Order: sequence, then structure tokens, then C-alpha cells
Amino acid sequence: MALDFLAGCAGGVAGVLVGHPFDTVKVRLQVQSGDKPQYRGTVHCFQSIIRQESVLGLYKGLGSPLMGLTFINALVFGVQGNTLRALGHDTPTTQFLAGAAAGAIQCVICCPMELAKTRLQLQDAGQARTYSGSLDCLGQIYRREGLRGVNRGMVSTLLRETPSFGVYFLTYDVLTRALGCEPDDRLLVPKLLLAGGTSGITSWLSTYPVDVVKSRLQADGLRGAPRYRGIVDCVRQSYKAEGWRVFTRGLTSTLLRAFPVNAATFATVTVVLSYARGDEVRPDAPAGPSLGQPSSL
Repeated sequence: MALDFLAGCAGGVAGVLVGHPFDTVKVRLQVQSGDKPQYRGTVHCFQSIIRQESVLGLYKGLGSPLMGLTFINALVFGVQGNTLRALGHDTPTTQFLAGAAAGAIQCVICCPMELAKTRLQLQDAGQARTYSGSLDCLGQIYRREGLRGVNRGMVSTLLRETPSFGVYFLTYDVLTRALGCEPDDRLLVPKLLLAGGTSGITSWLSTYPVDVVKSRLQADGLRGAPRYRGIVDCVRQSYKAEGWRVFTRGLTSTLLRAFPVNAATFATVTVVLSYARGDEVRPDAPAGPSLGQPSSL
């Protein structure tokens, strides 16, 4: 278990480093005004950030997901593994249930972490910085709003993470079985990368509209008076003002991010496990909980 935890943490860090620029673009596209959009699309958003804020602008809020990564991995590995053992069978159904349980539990850390990440990603270049970092951001929110403020977006995070983690582990399990992953297969690593990348894309597609709502709720009030009274009100106002397409905003950058993030995570997990064990990587080597996530990851 300790080795799996170490490999998962290393893979998660690699995934965050690869995927964070795409996540920054996704968040900015999700929360921009529909009446006066600042960006015309994914490519324009990338170009604008680099031109106005340099490449480092794409990595705003990086400290938050890295800071919470160790704790999220510990929760996901522990809950997913213990749930599988409690259910007594390793089947697609139990994989979904174990993944869903892991997704729900890790929200305790994921929600505040993503709140800080979102707030930092939305800080404008050239203006006075509201937050100096992730801890400062959460500290200011706590002093103003208490625990409720730090956990803003918790319900929407639960609605996103619970099914998406279930879909991820289910898809990964089905694909590794279908691809015939075996320890002596020369194509084992490419197959695992393909399974992980595809699973990440599938999990995002399953809950993406909820992620849009979560981002809007967590960014609400940052640039003016709060607009939304809750999830339903956010959905209603967003749909009324911008139509159904608002719930797919930022999807392109998210899907572009999903596959390389999972590829980087799987490659790192594979190398760490292979080096530490001194043998071939097992086909059931664990996939890091950041696979396909802003968390979310």
C-alpha cells in the first residue's frame, strides 16, 4: 500500500504539472461573462494569458492542487481499496461503487483546494493581488465567511466527483480487460496509457455541466456582488442568460487536458512501480486519483 501511495503521488504531481495550464483556461472560459466575453475560445484564451501574463499565468493556482495532492491520494487509495475488499469481488460494478465512494470522500479536501485554485486563476495580471497564495486565499475566505465559505461549492463538487470517479474506475477496468493487459505484454504500458486517457475523457464527459456550475459558484462574488443563491439558481440564471451551450464552456480545453494528464500520470506511476519492484508492472497497477480530474486534478 505504501508503494502504491508513493507511485500515485508521483504520478499525480506529473499530471498536475502537465494539465494545469489547460485547467486555467477552462476555468476562465467557464466564468467569463456571456454578454461581454473576454476570450473567443480555447486558443485565444491561451494566447491572451501568455501575452498579458507570460507563461507563468497559465500556472496560477498551481500550489493549491499540489498542496492537496498527497491527502487526496491517501483518501482515494484507502477508500477505493477498502471498499473493493469489503464488497468481496473485483467486478465492473464494484469498481464503479469503490470509485464513487473514493470520489465522495476526497471532496473534503478537493472542494477547498479547488476553491483556492479557482480564485487564484482568476486574479488579473497588472492589478493588486488579492491573494498571495493558496493558504492566504483560504485564510482570507475563512476569516470573512468561516467554514461555510471555505467549503463553498461542496454540494456541486460531490455531484461531480462521486459519479465521475465511479465512471473513471469502471471505464478503466473494462478497457484493461478488453485490451487484454498482461504482465508479459510488450504493449502493456501503451495499453495502460490508452485506457487511462480514455477513462479520463469519459469521466469528464459524464459530469462536465456540473463542473461549470461548481466553477461559477466558487468564483461568485470575486468581481462584484454575489449573483447566485445556490446550484439551482446558478443553473437557471446561466441557462436563461446564455443558453445550454454555457454548460459546455471550456470543454475543449478540458478534453485536450484529460488525455495527456492521464498519460503523464500513468507513465510516472508505471516507472515508479517498475523501478521499486524491480520487475514488470502489473496490469492492475493503481491509477492515480488525479486521472481525468481538475482536481480534477
